[in-house]
Amino acid sequence: MGRFTVIPVDTFDGLQVEAGILLKAFDVENQSFNDSDIIAATTGGIKVNCQPTYQDLGSDVDNCPENMAELKRINGWNASISTTSLGTSKESIRLALGAADINAEAGSITPRKELKDTDFADIWWVGDRADGGCVAVRLKNALSTGGFQLTTSKNGKGQVAIELTGHVKLAAQNEMPMVIYSLDAPEITQYTVTNTLTKVSNSNAATSVNEGASYTGTLTADSGYEISSVSVSMGGVDISATAYASATGVITIGEVTGNIVITATATEVTPGV
Repeated sequence: MGRFTVIPVDTFDGLQVEAGILLKAFDVENQSFNDSDIIAATTGGIKVNCQPTYQDLGSDVDNCPENMAELKRINGWNASISTTSLGTSKESIRLALGAADINAEAGSITPRKELKDTDFADIWWVGDRADGGCVAVRLKNALSTGGFQLTTSKNGKGQVAIELTGHVKLAAQNEMPMVIYSLDAPEITQYTVTNTLTKVSNSNAATSVNEGASYTGTLTADSGYEISSVSVSMGGVDISATAYASATGVITIGEVTGNIVITATATEVTPGV
């Protein structure tokens, strides 16, 4: 291999993979979103563009070379996201139209002659990075500028071309219409799961669980024994009353926020009793 036939050692860290998704909202700090915020399924990938427009103040100055750095000015930024959507829900069609109203009762979406402030809304594109992080783009004050274009085909799926353009607002004229994030994988806090069991087994053998995840396990007494006492604590607080169902032996914790300790004891069943 030649000296220059190499790639950066951190190439893997920066690779963006798969098509990503379009969202109405994205929590940058926690790198999370709600399923209800997914705008639509897409096909053919998603294109993100942020391109400056320049003015050359020296263009009409005698003897001034073209592209004099000191005389270059930025007029603004053309920021956009474009894709092909497979969604034909009322909200997806309204988004493509830009200025339109939904009549939920009639199931209709009608274009409008004038723009309203509510027609502009932030749109996010978020895609995975190969190292577990993500790349996120916030298109600010986005409005569809490509209109509604539905293309159908025999034995195919209807496709809607969408082009969203970011805008600057009067109240924040120095805020540019796009923000781009490259985020490392979030650190995940893990809590321990300790089972102190006497003549009892737990169907869940995990010894740790991620913060915010759920935990479920079923306690079963050994043959010839029956469970006589169970205690479940999380973060040092006894949660047995809400986490353990004695009728089924099931432990259910909806959201883990601390170390879990499960203590259970079974006693021998006396024949004939």
